Parts: sequence; structure tokens; C-alpha cells
Amino acid sequence: MSEEIISKTEEAAEQTEQDINSLKKIRMDKLDELKAAGNDPFAVTSYDVTAHALEAAEAYERIETKCKELAGEDEERLKTLLEENRTTVRIAGRLMSRRDMGKANFIDLHDRSGRIQIYVRMNDIGKEEFAAFKKWDIGDIIGVEGYVFRTRKGEISVHASAVKLLAKSLLPLPEKWHGLKDQDARYRRRYEDLICNPEVKDAFIKRSRIISSIRRYLDSQGFLEVETPILVSNAGGAAARPFETHYNALDEDVKLRISLELYLKRLIVGGLERVYEIGRVFRNEGVDARHNPEFTLMELYQAYTDYNGMMELTENMFRYVANEVCSTTCVPYGEYMIDLGKPFEKMSMTEAVKKYSGVDFSQVETDEQAKKLADEHHIEYEDRHKKGDILNLFFEEYVEENLIQPTFITDHPIEISPLTKKKPDLPGHVERFELFITGREMCNAYSELNDPIDQRERFAAQEELLRQGDEEANRIDEDFLRALEIGMPPTGGIGYGIDRLVMLLTNSPAIRDVLLFPTMKSLD
Repeated sequence: MSEEIISKTEEAAEQTEQDINSLKKIRMDKLDELKAAGNDPFAVTSYDVTAHALEAAEAYERIETKCKELAGEDEERLKTLLEENRTTVRIAGRLMSRRDMGKANFIDLHDRSGRIQIYVRMNDIGKEEFAAFKKWDIGDIIGVEGYVFRTRKGEISVHASAVKLLAKSLLPLPEKWHGLKDQDARYRRRYEDLICNPEVKDAFIKRSRIISSIRRYLDSQGFLEVETPILVSNAGGAAARPFETHYNALDEDVKLRISLELYLKRLIVGGLERVYEIGRVFRNEGVDARHNPEFTLMELYQAYTDYNGMMELTENMFRYVANEVCSTTCVPYGEYMIDLGKPFEKMSMTEAVKKYSGVDFSQVETDEQAKKLADEHHIEYEDRHKKGDILNLFFEEYVEENLIQPTFITDHPIEISPLTKKKPDLPGHVERFELFITGREMCNAYSELNDPIDQRERFAAQEELLRQGDEEANRIDEDFLRALEIGMPPTGGIGYGIDRLVMLLTNSPAIRDVLLFPTMKSLD
């Protein structure tokens, strides 16, 4: 970018800031006038809302339909019936636009349900009130009382009999100066993004509905929702680098959890049999379209089943949630139409790598052979990597991006699955699956390892990786091993990336689009 362009950009930004400050001063002066007259809007403590915009419009349509049935072709009869059945409402929201017609104004009011038009006339609310109303600004929070009707142009509206200023907006809305088009600014000032971009609000409403429907499904299957610690002494259960902090009261270093697994398994040991938790976990990693350092994870564990039971549960739950939230099992995502209604495809990791890379790891017997294949295919690896690690690297390089429709990838190498039961008929592999949709991992499931002797050996192997510099390796968790020694029944377990499921069902390209306040680098 040339110095001239940079200079012009900086000048434009400076001018914009000056404009904002000028507009803010005008609004501050209006606030001072209101306070001097004893009408401080910030002194208002409540407003009795009886309806929201969408509810009011839908209720009117039902009344109108009934009146039309009774009136038939008689227009005068219809007019009389509509007047007799007028519904008075009290609505509150943000003033978003104004069409000034002198002694009458049409304004748009937005509340949590959407938009509704308000007709405000001086003869209805009084000369003084109307004069005060005319000074209100776009962005002000207002209350309106009146009856619902349909205008000559056919728009359902509220004919105001009283209006009240509930809170003053001292800054102009973004769309009035640059439209909040900058993606970084939208993430940092989500409150403005929600006001100016209704589709953003819709996505987060859908996110809430998705989580509620997950809870309904699991509750109906006999699962118990629980809560486990966020601050832990040993952050295990996943391959990730934890955030670390210090607990002053106990003078101990602690970590933020990277997984929910080890505590939920303790509850299985305790006899709860079916448990789940939806909560934030924290991983000290980079930020990109799929990753945020803090994100929402759901893990569930079910006694007396295995990873096949987890596959069945997952397929059924995804269909249930899609139907509940989207009213269909075929959902659009980018250029694709994802079909959650038909049976999900299933391939082992070895089969998938062979299909998409041509390399058959079932014929690879040693770590050296695997590394030679990696060299031939220009796949980077570390000296500590074994055959199973390199199989996974091939999978990441050749397979993931091709898994658009729902696909279970099964039977992972033991090297990358320290908490999973071995597959009896396939040495070196475990009973594990990951579900991929749109080239992204959606969940990760195991037949859970419940052998405390085997688990101790795998923890020891993880400790050795830690000594070799792998910051994502797990440490030995003695209390968890003690729980296993008490005895854990055969168990199936699974972890779901809730944010990625929300991305899928809201057709959102990046994880930041479904996090209200994603992690951002400080501007300071």
C-alpha cells in the first residue's frame, strides 16, 4: 500500500471519528435537556411489555382471518369487526428508522423477535409528546402502546396511543458511518453486529435451540447432565497444550481443563452409568476458521456399551437435532447439501488412507517403512513418530478434506489413542471413531479403556513423550488410575465439538461466526 493511500485511509478514519464525536455531542446535549426537564430516560426502571413484534403480527393475522370468515364479501362488516376486535399491545425495542410526514411519523421498532412498523400521530399522543418524540434518535430504546392494524399498503403495524423513551443511545449505530463491514470489528463489537445484522442474531438464537434440543434428546435417553471442575491439577483427556495459572489460596499451580473426560469417567465408576456435560474447555493453541482457544465441548459416557453404541447414538442425535432446529435432515453448507437422513458412511482409517492416497498401511510392518513412505509423499514427521502416528499424518493430508457427507472413520492407531480399548482382532489399533462432515471432525468416540494396568502403561508412554518435548502429551493421573482400580464397567464415550455442529446447522464458515465473543488479540 502506497504512502498516499495510507495517508488517505488515516484521514478518512480521523474524519469518521470526528463525525462520531460530533454526533455524540448532539445526543449528549439532548440528554442534558431531558434531564433538565425531569425526563431522564436512564431513570426509567421498567416497562410492561405485553407482546413482541412477531407475536403481535401473528396474533393480528389470526384475528384478521377470523373476521374475514365472518364478514364474507361485506367490506364494511369486515372493517367493523376488525375495530371491535382491536388488540392493544405494549412493545419495547430499538428505534431503527424514521419516515417523517410532518404531523405523523412511521418508525421501525426492532425487538428480539424482529421488526414491526409503528405509526405515531400528533393527534393521538399529544402535541408536546409528539414534539419530544421527534427529537428521539435512531438507536434509542423506546416503548410503544397502541393497537395493531394493517396499513393501506398492507403492512401490519402498531397505531401508537403512547410512546416512551426508555434509554438514550449516545453513539450512532455503525450502519450510519461505515456499516460495520470490517469482520474484525464485528467480532470485537458483537453488540453492534447483532443490532445491524439480523442474520447474526438468528444464528445465535439457533445455537441456543441446538443446545436445548441436544439436552432434550439425551435426557430422553436416560442421561444425567453434570458439572465437573474447570480448574484442575492435571489437564488430561486430550492431546492439547493447557493454559496454566496459579491458585493463590492453596499456593498451587493449576490448569484450565482441556477435556471433560477423566472426571466424567470417575462418575461412571461411581455408578451413574449415563452422564454428559456441556461446557467450555481451554486449549493453548492457535486461532483459525476451525479453532478458538476456548470452545464448547460436550462429552457423554454410557456404561455397558462400546463405540458401536456411540455411533448409533450420534447418528440418531444428529438427525433429531436437525429436524428439531431446521425442520429437515438435509441442510445446506456452502456449496454442499449435507444429508443427515441417510445412514452415515463408515470406513476404517487404513481403508480411507488407501482410498484417497493409494497407500495401504495394512502392508506396512515397521516404523521405518512408514517413515520411508512419508518421505516419498513429502509428509513431514518427527523422529519420535511411529507407524500409527504417520498413518494419521497421511489421513490428515489426503483424506479429511474429501469427507463431505457424514462419514465415520474408525479403528485408529493405538499411538494416537491413549485412553481407548484395543481392537482384539486388529493389533496396533483401537476401538475408536471420529465423525467427519464437510471435511471437519465433528466428534471423537471410544470404547473406553477400563483396564487400569494397561492405562498406567499408556500414561507412562505419554510421560515419555512429554519428556521428549511433546507439550500435548498426557501426564499420569494417579487418582483416575485409582478410580479404574475400583472398577469401571465396559463403557462407550464420545466428545462433540458443539461449535462445529452449530457451524454446520447455521451454514457458518468460521467458528468465530458462532461464538458470541471469540478470542481476539488485544488492540492495546
